[in-house]
Amino acid sequence: MGLKTIAMIFPGQGSQAVGMGRELAEKWPAAREVFERADALLGRPLSRLCFEGPEEQLKQTANTQPALYVTSAAALAVLHEEGIEANIVAGHSLGEYSALLEARVFDFETGLKLVQTRGDAFQEAGRARPGAMAALLQLDGDAVNQICAQASSRGTVVPANWNSPEQIVISGEPAAVEEAVRLAREAGSLRSVMLPVSGAFHSPLVASAVEPMTKALAGTALNPPDCQFVANVSGELTGDEERIRDGLADQIVSCVRWADSIRTMAGDGADVFIEVGSGKVLTGLLRRIDKNLTGVPFGKPDDLEAVKAALT
Repeated sequence: MGLKTIAMIFPGQGSQAVGMGRELAEKWPAAREVFERADALLGRPLSRLCFEGPEEQLKQTANTQPALYVTSAAALAVLHEEGIEANIVAGHSLGEYSALLEARVFDFETGLKLVQTRGDAFQEAGRARPGAMAALLQLDGDAVNQICAQASSRGTVVPANWNSPEQIVISGEPAAVEEAVRLAREAGSLRSVMLPVSGAFHSPLVASAVEPMTKALAGTALNPPDCQFVANVSGELTGDEERIRDGLADQIVSCVRWADSIRTMAGDGADVFIEVGSGKVLTGLLRRIDKNLTGVPFGKPDDLEAVKAALT
């Protein structure tokens, strides 16, 4: 068998956990250095928040987003030391910034600045227009669209993440999202649940975050990706840096086309999917999208053996 085509996928908000990255930093100086650089650049002990919490503070969007980005960057530093690099990348929502780091569209510092701007903008948008999100399970896209249309009598509610054929996340005003969950359960989706998030991400409620991100992105030099990159907003391969720039701004209020993104990666020949960073949410979604796909998480030292085994 020839060399495997490596897909790297990067988690977004919701994958954070107290202790993330700590074991990597303890074992590998390269990972520790990433956390130290982040602390110096941000002028605050983000590493301590990742390693020790408290959870309440880590869950604040302005902290969560840079914390997840830095943890993924630390895990990447270890994989690079082991000679493992991606042929194709995608990231879920916030994770798109980690994917673009691996694709060398920008360097670590540039990405961290953008992610901190994004985290601040999302937190502010959530404070200005409080919202909610929910996962609707065991329903197809048509059913979810119909439920959102019905529930919109209570306020704004839209599909936010097409995660897998049977897991679609919705986002919007709390009363409308709660009504959508009720309707989903009525339609037979007993496992539909509200999500513990601080805002209605990927919906019109966070539109105020678009301007600060557009401004930050306009002032940032981007390089063409040096590996294949799949964008959230289209679920398609995107190689043009201006389209990437526009996509990062559009992504804030657009739906994350995750299932399409994974299918695009598989169609492009991806053999092994490595989830780089905290948790294994995306690895769990893989088999629901296509049961033939192989995924391995890499966020702890013990994961390295499984990653290497998957690549042989």
